[in-house]
Amino acid sequence: MTQIPLNSKRKPISLFFATGNVHKVEEVKLILKDYPVTIEQVDAKCLEIQADEVEEIAKTSAIYATQERWTPVFVEDTGLFIEALKGFPGPYASYVYKTIGRKGVLKLLNGIANRKAEFKSAIAFCIPKEQPVCFLGTVSGRISMEERGVHGFGYDPIFEPDSGGGKTFAEMTIDEKNRYSHRAQGVRKFADWYLERFTI
Repeated sequence: MTQIPLNSKRKPISLFFATGNVHKVEEVKLILKDYPVTIEQVDAKCLEIQADEVEEIAKTSAIYATQERWTPVFVEDTGLFIEALKGFPGPYASYVYKTIGRKGVLKLLNGIANRKAEFKSAIAFCIPKEQPVCFLGTVSGRISMEERGVHGFGYDPIFEPDSGGGKTFAEMTIDEKNRYSHRAQGVRKFADWYLERFTI
Protein backbone atom coordinates (compact mmCIF):
# COMPACT_ATOMS: atom_id res chain seq x y z
CA MET A 1 0.00 0.00 0.00
CA THR A 2 1.28 3.45 -0.90
CA GLN A 3 2.06 5.63 2.10
CA ILE A 4 0.22 8.95 1.88
CA PRO A 5 2.71 11.83 2.17
CA LEU A 6 2.36 13.62 5.47
CA ASN A 7 1.86 17.38 5.67
CA SER A 8 -0.08 17.25 2.42
CA LYS A 9 -1.55 20.58 1.32
CA ARG A 10 -4.73 19.03 -0.01
CA LYS A 11 -8.01 20.16 1.53
CA PRO A 12 -8.70 18.17 4.72
CA ILE A 13 -11.25 15.38 4.47
CA SER A 14 -13.76 14.86 7.29
CA LEU A 15 -13.84 11.40 8.82
CA PHE A 16 -16.74 10.65 11.15
CA PHE A 17 -15.86 8.77 14.34
CA ALA A 18 -18.83 7.17 16.11
CA THR A 19 -17.89 7.00 19.78
CA GLY A 20 -18.86 8.43 23.13
CA ASN A 21 -15.28 8.31 24.39
CA VAL A 22 -13.81 11.81 24.14
CA HIS A 23 -10.37 10.48 25.15
CA LYS A 24 -10.30 8.27 22.08
CA VAL A 25 -11.37 11.17 19.87
CA GLU A 26 -8.56 13.41 21.11
CA GLU A 27 -6.03 10.60 20.74
CA VAL A 28 -7.11 9.82 17.17
CA LYS A 29 -6.88 13.51 16.26
CA LEU A 30 -3.29 13.59 17.49
CA ILE A 31 -2.42 10.33 15.72
CA LEU A 32 -3.61 11.83 12.44
CA LYS A 33 -2.41 15.40 13.05
CA ASP A 34 -0.11 15.28 10.01
CA TYR A 35 -2.69 13.70 7.73
CA PRO A 36 -5.00 15.77 5.48
CA VAL A 37 -8.07 14.78 7.52
CA THR A 38 -10.23 16.17 10.28
CA ILE A 39 -11.94 13.92 12.82
CA GLU A 40 -15.57 14.64 13.61
CA GLN A 41 -17.16 12.89 16.59
CA VAL A 42 -20.70 11.76 15.86
CA ASP A 43 -23.43 10.67 18.21
CA ALA A 44 -24.57 7.28 17.04
CA LYS A 45 -25.55 4.15 18.89
CA CYS A 46 -23.08 1.34 18.30
CA LEU A 47 -24.48 -2.13 18.87
CA GLU A 48 -21.83 -4.12 20.73
CA ILE A 49 -22.30 -7.85 20.25
CA GLN A 50 -20.65 -10.52 22.38
CA ALA A 51 -17.82 -12.06 20.37
CA ASP A 52 -14.31 -13.38 20.94
CA GLU A 53 -12.66 -11.08 18.40
CA VAL A 54 -12.56 -7.28 18.53
CA GLU A 55 -12.73 -7.17 14.73
CA GLU A 56 -16.16 -8.81 14.68
CA ILE A 57 -17.45 -6.46 17.37
CA ALA A 58 -16.12 -3.39 15.55
CA LYS A 59 -17.61 -4.45 12.19
CA THR A 60 -21.06 -4.98 13.70
CA SER A 61 -20.88 -1.64 15.51
CA ALA A 62 -19.87 0.13 12.30
CA ILE A 63 -22.79 -1.34 10.35
CA TYR A 64 -25.24 -0.33 13.08
CA ALA A 65 -23.85 3.21 13.42
CA THR A 66 -23.81 3.72 9.65
CA GLN A 67 -27.42 2.61 9.31
CA GLU A 68 -28.47 4.97 12.09
CA ARG A 69 -26.60 8.00 10.73
CA TRP A 70 -26.85 6.98 7.05
CA THR A 71 -23.38 8.35 6.45
CA PRO A 72 -19.93 6.73 6.31
CA VAL A 73 -18.49 6.34 9.80
CA PHE A 74 -15.71 4.49 11.55
CA VAL A 75 -15.69 2.94 15.00
CA GLU A 76 -12.99 1.50 17.23
CA ASP A 77 -13.05 -1.45 19.58
CA THR A 78 -10.22 -2.39 21.91
CA GLY A 79 -9.32 -5.62 23.67
CA LEU A 80 -6.72 -6.43 26.31
CA PHE A 81 -5.61 -10.07 26.23
CA ILE A 82 -3.66 -11.24 29.29
CA GLU A 83 -1.84 -14.54 28.76
CA ALA A 84 -1.94 -15.81 32.36
CA LEU A 85 -5.70 -15.17 32.49
CA LYS A 86 -6.28 -17.14 29.26
CA GLY A 87 -6.96 -13.99 27.28
CA PHE A 88 -9.18 -12.28 29.84
CA PRO A 89 -10.56 -9.61 29.70
CA GLY A 90 -10.15 -9.76 25.93
CA PRO A 91 -12.93 -7.98 24.03
CA TYR A 92 -14.70 -7.27 27.32
CA ALA A 93 -11.95 -4.91 28.47
CA SER A 94 -14.28 -1.91 28.63
CA TYR A 95 -16.83 -3.71 30.82
CA VAL A 96 -14.11 -5.08 33.11
CA TYR A 97 -12.59 -1.62 33.42
CA LYS A 98 -15.96 -0.18 34.45
CA THR A 99 -16.57 -2.92 37.02
CA ILE A 100 -13.31 -3.95 38.70
CA GLY A 101 -10.98 -1.38 37.13
CA ARG A 102 -7.21 -1.48 36.91
CA LYS A 103 -6.83 -2.40 40.57
CA GLY A 104 -9.09 -5.40 40.04
CA VAL A 105 -6.98 -6.62 37.14
CA LEU A 106 -3.79 -6.23 39.18
CA LYS A 107 -5.42 -8.18 41.99
CA LEU A 108 -6.21 -11.04 39.63
CA LEU A 109 -2.51 -11.18 38.73
CA ASN A 110 -1.28 -11.01 42.31
CA GLY A 111 1.55 -13.53 42.74
CA ILE A 112 1.63 -14.44 39.05
CA ALA A 113 5.03 -14.08 37.37
CA ASN A 114 3.76 -14.25 33.79
CA ARG A 115 2.60 -10.71 33.01
CA LYS A 116 2.52 -11.02 29.22
CA ALA A 117 -0.38 -9.23 27.52
CA GLU A 118 -1.46 -7.95 24.16
CA PHE A 119 -3.54 -4.92 23.26
CA LYS A 120 -5.65 -5.02 20.08
CA SER A 121 -7.46 -2.16 18.38
CA ALA A 122 -9.91 -2.78 15.56
CA ILE A 123 -10.91 0.17 13.37
CA ALA A 124 -13.98 -0.61 11.28
CA PHE A 125 -15.21 1.70 8.52
CA CYS A 126 -18.57 1.34 6.84
CA ILE A 127 -20.43 3.02 4.00
CA PRO A 128 -24.23 2.67 3.78
CA LYS A 129 -25.27 -0.47 1.88
CA GLU A 130 -21.69 -1.79 1.86
CA GLN A 131 -19.81 -4.25 4.02
CA PRO A 132 -17.41 -2.80 6.61
CA VAL A 133 -13.65 -2.80 6.23
CA CYS A 134 -11.53 -3.48 9.30
CA PHE A 135 -7.95 -2.54 10.23
CA LEU A 136 -6.21 -4.17 13.18
CA GLY A 137 -3.43 -2.77 15.33
CA THR A 138 -1.67 -4.91 17.94
CA VAL A 139 1.03 -4.29 20.51
CA SER A 140 2.65 -6.86 22.77
CA GLY A 141 3.74 -6.02 26.29
CA ARG A 142 3.20 -6.84 29.92
CA ILE A 143 1.01 -5.85 32.84
CA SER A 144 3.00 -3.84 35.37
CA MET A 145 3.14 -4.72 39.05
CA GLU A 146 1.44 -1.46 39.99
CA GLU A 147 -0.15 1.59 38.41
CA ARG A 148 2.40 4.07 37.08
CA GLY A 149 2.03 7.35 35.23
CA VAL A 150 -0.52 10.13 34.96
CA HIS A 151 -1.13 10.35 31.21
CA GLY A 152 -3.56 8.53 28.95
CA PHE A 153 -6.69 6.69 30.08
CA GLY A 154 -8.13 3.24 30.62
CA TYR A 155 -5.48 0.58 31.17
CA ASP A 156 -2.57 2.87 30.20
CA PRO A 157 -1.11 3.01 33.77
CA ILE A 158 -0.67 -0.78 33.92
CA PHE A 159 0.41 -1.67 30.37
CA GLU A 160 4.09 -1.65 29.38
CA PRO A 161 4.65 -2.11 25.62
CA ASP A 162 7.66 -4.27 24.78
CA SER A 163 9.29 -1.47 22.79
CA GLY A 164 8.61 1.24 25.37
CA GLY A 165 11.77 0.97 27.44
CA GLY A 166 9.90 -0.27 30.52
CA LYS A 167 7.48 2.65 30.63
CA THR A 168 3.73 2.20 30.87
CA PHE A 169 1.63 4.05 28.32
CA ALA A 170 0.64 6.44 31.13
CA GLU A 171 4.31 7.32 31.73
CA MET A 172 4.72 8.38 28.10
CA THR A 173 3.88 11.62 26.38
CA ILE A 174 1.11 11.25 23.84
CA ASP A 175 3.66 11.40 21.01
CA GLU A 176 5.65 8.57 22.62
CA LYS A 177 2.55 6.47 23.09
CA ASN A 178 1.53 6.99 19.48
CA ARG A 179 4.82 5.47 18.30
CA TYR A 180 3.87 2.12 19.78
CA SER A 181 0.16 1.92 20.50
CA HIS A 182 -2.31 -0.52 19.02
CA ARG A 183 -4.74 2.32 18.32
CA ALA A 184 -2.16 4.35 16.42
CA GLN A 185 -1.35 1.35 14.21
CA GLY A 186 -4.98 0.67 13.35
CA VAL A 187 -5.90 4.31 12.79
CA ARG A 188 -2.94 4.95 10.49
CA LYS A 189 -3.71 1.81 8.46
CA PHE A 190 -7.28 3.06 8.05
CA ALA A 191 -6.26 6.61 7.11
CA ASP A 192 -3.69 5.41 4.56
CA TRP A 193 -6.24 3.07 2.99
CA TYR A 194 -8.98 5.73 2.92
CA LEU A 195 -6.83 8.44 1.35
CA GLU A 196 -5.44 6.04 -1.23
CA ARG A 197 -8.85 4.73 -2.22
CA PHE A 198 -10.94 7.89 -2.19
CA THR A 199 -8.58 10.74 -3.02
CA ILE A 200 -5.96 9.49 -5.46
